[in-house]
Amino acid sequence: MIRFFRYILLVFALLTGLNVMAGSTVKVGVMLPLHDVDGDGKRMVEYYRGVLLACEDLKQENIDIEVRAWNVPGDADIRPTLLSNGAKNCDIIIGPLYSAQVKPLAEFCANYKIKMLIPFSINSFEVMNNRYVYQVYQSQPELDQAAIKAFFNRFPDCHPVIIDCNNPKASRGDFTAAMRTELEKRHISYNLTNLVSPDEAFIKAFDNTKRNVVILNSVASRDLTAALDKLDLMTKVHPGKAISIFGYTPWFMYTKYNQERFSKYDTYIPSCYYYNANSKKTQELELRYQQWFGAHTQWALPRFAITGYDHAQFFIRGIYLMGKSFTGEKGQSLYQPLQTPLRFARQQNGGLKNNAFLLIHYNYNHNIEEITY
Repeated sequence: MIRFFRYILLVFALLTGLNVMAGSTVKVGVMLPLHDVDGDGKRMVEYYRGVLLACEDLKQENIDIEVRAWNVPGDADIRPTLLSNGAKNCDIIIGPLYSAQVKPLAEFCANYKIKMLIPFSINSFEVMNNRYVYQVYQSQPELDQAAIKAFFNRFPDCHPVIIDCNNPKASRGDFTAAMRTELEKRHISYNLTNLVSPDEAFIKAFDNTKRNVVILNSVASRDLTAALDKLDLMTKVHPGKAISIFGYTPWFMYTKYNQERFSKYDTYIPSCYYYNANSKKTQELELRYQQWFGAHTQWALPRFAITGYDHAQFFIRGIYLMGKSFTGEKGQSLYQPLQTPLRFARQQNGGLKNNAFLLIHYNYNHNIEEITY
């Protein structure tokens, strides 16, 4: 009953703007490499600036926030930082960036019952045995399994066509192998073809009566272009074939050159984020970043400033409204992310891992659809 009341309170507060915990302060600690020495520092400074922008917006909603930040470079022993004034009073600490610093910070957070958000690519064992650890990073095998599950959810009755791109340096043969295993388990027939196959042989791999879903075994731009060229040639000669493409997250980097053909071939890209440069809210945030800090955000996917903004919005809002009962699990947050969705799941008796997953759909009418799983 108490959990249900808190959820109703959360919904009511978010819809009405009611300040349900007036007088309380959300205390945020940031322990990352915040310097201008190398790429890690510059990226984390941008992330931290995104956190600050989120805090400014949240303060406009009468949410009181106190932020303390510590520069923790890669060669630092994080333990002296943990003795700093105010560290033990944080409600949440964001960090670290480096694996060697995870265990001492996790133990510190457990001792003082502080939520610990590991924001980037650390796959730590601590999340399996420490209830206060939140891990955003999803490993490639985890993402692949989510993508395969989404594939069969989206295409229950299709004809998969797997194209070998002959490119070991950019190979995703692990993904296509896992996909083939699942197809065979489900007794779904599929065809294999090759980028260098003669046109007649390439065309024979496609079904005339079912939707053909194309899967490459490479993430490389040149292989994607070559495959699109072959599809263009085939559909010019055989315009009646139904075709979709199931791609890879790195293809976002090639959107500038391929978006027209992504739409032409009904392309789906699996991901755990989506940077929408055409979003009004995203454009407004990036303009504010430039005005505040006198610099553009770095060219990166995902954008670091927006990641920091989304993380801070998600956790500070949740902690403010729900206190220690906020875990970030499904159904606990109504915050709509700009780029980086978060939905955490408890790991047995340990902490929580993000399992948010998207399919970004470039459809025939040139719209871009975000499908959340």
